[in-house]
Amino acid sequence: MRPFNFISATDKKEALNAVSTKKSSKYLGGGTNLVDLMKENVERPGTIIEVANLDYKTVDQSNRGGYTIGAMLSNSETANHDLIRTQYPLLSMAMLSAATAQIRNMATNGGNLLQRTRCPYFYEVSMPCNKREPGTGCGAKNGMNALHAIFGYSDKCVAVHPSDMCVALAALDAEVEVSSPGGKLRTIAFKDFHRLPGLNPERDTNLEEGELITAIHLPRPIYQHHYHYLKIRERSSYAFALVSVAAGMQVENGKISALGLAMGGVAHKPWKLTAAEDFLKGKTPNEANFERAAQLAMQDARPLSENGYKVSMGEKAIIRALSQAYTKTI
Repeated sequence: MRPFNFISATDKKEALNAVSTKKSSKYLGGGTNLVDLMKENVERPGTIIEVANLDYKTVDQSNRGGYTIGAMLSNSETANHDLIRTQYPLLSMAMLSAATAQIRNMATNGGNLLQRTRCPYFYEVSMPCNKREPGTGCGAKNGMNALHAIFGYSDKCVAVHPSDMCVALAALDAEVEVSSPGGKLRTIAFKDFHRLPGLNPERDTNLEEGELITAIHLPRPIYQHHYHYLKIRERSSYAFALVSVAAGMQVENGKISALGLAMGGVAHKPWKLTAAEDFLKGKTPNEANFERAAQLAMQDARPLSENGYKVSMGEKAIIRALSQAYTKTI
């Protein structure tokens, strides 16, 4: 790990001022990803600005009928919060499937949104990686890519986003609130928060320079009764998803009136299954419709040399997640 300066910000103004005046600075929440990257010499910030103690640690009802969760609240505190467990059980279920309890106790909500890929080429500094060092190439594209993307990748990068929480937030159509060093406050639709790699895979999000995540806005809760988060992994605990599916469903008069559906482990960002959502709205929640929705969801998949299994696995996972969401009772 290289030497760095450390600032523990006491409020948002101090944090934003520090990031705008210190070169190569990074915000630090719980440190469960950034510190690892610094140890591996992947991230090399000159200044660390600790923001974990800023006053964004509550879950509050918004004036739009939904709820706002603070960016500095830990994953454990969020997942186990009474309002999240009862009003957004899909989010709670997804968050509790991630990592170990110790990591969830440290990791912040804002930091979870910013965690970086676990692609081994990204972590191994002796290997080519456009995400780590633009212009060096993508070692995974024609290399070991069994864990990599089947949607939305480019010649520059085939890595996948690792978060479970973010898959649920994509299904829920959340929004992210951010503040800039210039004092501007804006919200970003979750579907627009993370980026596909394109020509600039080093950029994971559409955050502007120095922006700080302060909150996540959840819409009015409608998936309290029919929801499921399915995570398929190489071992039953403490592993990132090969494929995951977040499904939230509202059923009225025997028909699907609203649906939120997203996948993880298949793209550079949480992958929203819009075609499947559109097909299922107004349909009867049955196996035949779930099978057709899964086919639509996977029709544009482009597997790499070693990850073709994700196509059939993904289709079956969507069917299973939808079926379990429909039959779930609380």
